[in-house]
Amino acid sequence: MATNSATDDALETLKAVVKSTTDLMTQLETLLHTIAVNKVHDSTAPPPLPSSPESADALSLAHDSATLIKAHTTKLSLLIINEPFTPSAVTKVLREVVAGPIPALVSAVQICDADKYTTVARQDLAWRCYRVLKELKSLVEIIPLNGKTLHNAQKNGSKGDRGSMAATGVVWAACDDVILLKKLGIAGLLIKKVEEYRDTLKDILEELKEYSEEVDEEDDDDADDADAGQGDEVGNVTDQMQNTHISTQQMLDDLMNPRHIPRDDPDKIRERLDSCLKRLRLTTLLYTAIIKRRLKSVPIPPTTTQTPVTQRLDEVFPLLKRLPHRFGEVACAFYELDRDAIDRAMDSCFFDAFAASEMLMKPWEGQRDEFTEWAEKFQVGIKKPD
Repeated sequence: MATNSATDDALETLKAVVKSTTDLMTQLETLLHTIAVNKVHDSTAPPPLPSSPESADALSLAHDSATLIKAHTTKLSLLIINEPFTPSAVTKVLREVVAGPIPALVSAVQICDADKYTTVARQDLAWRCYRVLKELKSLVEIIPLNGKTLHNAQKNGSKGDRGSMAATGVVWAACDDVILLKKLGIAGLLIKKVEEYRDTLKDILEELKEYSEEVDEEDDDDADDADAGQGDEVGNVTDQMQNTHISTQQMLDDLMNPRHIPRDDPDKIRERLDSCLKRLRLTTLLYTAIIKRRLKSVPIPPTTTQTPVTQRLDEVFPLLKRLPHRFGEVACAFYELDRDAIDRAMDSCFFDAFAASEMLMKPWEGQRDEFTEWAEKFQVGIKKPD
């Protein structure tokens, strides 16, 4: 009887700890999410966290916290699938992770000040830590509260539900993403992002090059075929109008089958396309030059006299991130043969590219360097590529 009473007490304690743990992580998730999207959180105050010394390195603290969370996740995963199930052991692990690694992980984000690490890095770290808490909470919610270990279906997953083993692996992966950030460093993170933006620009460049090589074969058809084709097109439009929504597949088909530039080209689309290709190629070179001549030498974290470095980076990164999307809009305008949309989208793209080069024209220290001279030539080319 005494044993049963002790077991019941241990289970009740576990239930209470699981609830308090998930409640805490929910509150901290909200806090991290507001930081990740760069918004001021609402009046709901987060639970108090242990203060970290101002001299602490945010990435190192996040690295150490994520490493401990990963280790505790492993312990927790084993305890809920292996006999005998020991509620007190599970409770101990949860209390340990709540007492140390979880608050420390959130503290790492809070001390990752934008003036010291850039807003880009602060938001990125917040997203990674947010994912750790989100996935860890999912695993905690799987903990059995009936005094028995998980059965095979709960362990391995069934009917689309994620089992504890898969949930554990997802937590590990989220922790690894945080751990990796210390190895990357702020400069490495910024370089990685710009490389991703540049790769997207290169993909758009290749798509437009392929599009420029395509010929409108309909010009070779006789008039009867053209009339029949127009009749079919009108019929297709009528059919679409009978539906409330055009299917997603139809939209994808339209994107995959762009209209070709006619041979007579009355709106001078090909001339615009050639100009766009030259300046898009220049823009990809700008990204490469920024990586080589600015980001690889960025002094992060900066000293007090170098604070403007992070400000310059936070000003230019929205442009670098936005340009691939803008060039995507240019491509869509070409596929639609919409001359006015092409002109508007191109002007926006090349204005942003010019502005990005201007923001990074000067080196981090001094007035001029090799990139300065290259950027001046780039600005001439982006204005008039011919």
